[in-house]
Parts: sequence; structure tokens; C-alpha cells
Amino acid sequence: MSYEAIKNEVKACMFDQYGTVVDMQGGLTQVVTPFLRNKGWKGDPDAFVTWWRRTHFENSMIDALLHKDHTPYREIGHRAVAHVMDRAKIKYTMDEVRYLVGEIEKLKPFPEVPEALDRLRSRYKLVVLSNGDPDMLETAKQYHRVPFDRVISVAEANSFKPHVATYQGRGPHWAEA
Repeated sequence: MSYEAIKNEVKACMFDQYGTVVDMQGGLTQVVTPFLRNKGWKGDPDAFVTWWRRTHFENSMIDALLHKDHTPYREIGHRAVAHVMDRAKIKYTMDEVRYLVGEIEKLKPFPEVPEALDRLRSRYKLVVLSNGDPDMLETAKQYHRVPFDRVISVAEANSFKPHVATYQGRGPHWAEA
């Protein structure tokens, strides 16, 4: 298929929210830096965030592979942050864990994203397909301020990306995309 044929047939562009639209690594590093300093932890905050994100990713992949009942993104996030703090020997409360995971909803887009998406919006519908929970994605809209035509959570498919169920388009929002 030629470039022109693709241009004429494609009607929507779909993006991941965390790490593609919003700066997850940079934004969370900004959040954890003062938190970890107040805890007396001397490690690298960027490495802490990488550890957190990797643990979260590994647990979501296990969840997708098992393909049992979907575990909410937020719940896996709580487990990941608690696990990383345990491994780093940082004392914490569950309220602190919830606070850190809740900051994901407040992340800002990469600087170039709004303008790039505005250019695409003139020709295509813009859609997010995210591992995030529906309520997290809804709250995030007020912080990233990127107007998408549709925001779809993998919770509709009962599985995390990249499980095939997330791309088969059977949830209620898929028909609208």
C-alpha cells in the first residue's frame, strides 16, 4: 500500500498516554525527589522511578499473561511502589504510596506533544489507549489538557497491553473511535 493510500484510509491516530503523551519518567522523578530526600534516602530519584516503573510493568505483564480478572492499574502501582520502597529500605505508609501513585494523574505532556497533536488533529481523530484506570485517565485530562476525541482504558478489555484483547476493539468506546 502506498503512502498516499495510507493517508487516505487512516482516520484516527492512537497513542499511549503514559510515556508517549505525558512525561512519566521526568514528572515522577520531580515528585519523588523531595519525597525521597525527606525520607533520608540517598539514592538516585530517577533510578527509583525507573525501578518503580519497571516493577509496575512486570506486574502488569504477569496480569495480562494470566488473563484472569483484570487488576486495576492503580492497585498494581501501589504494589510496585511499596515493593520498591521495601527493597530500598525506605519506611512508608500506605497513604504515602497512594499519594505517589496518585501523582501519575497529574503528569504533564512532553513539551512538543500538544503542538504535534494539534497538527494531527486537523486530519485525524485522536485516541488514547492506555493501561490506566478509567477514573485516572478522566482526572488526567485537567492536567495534560490535550483534547482527545476518545480515551479508552484497557479495563474495557479486561487485560493490559500488549495482550491481544486490548487491540480487538470490543469495548463500548471502540465503536466511537
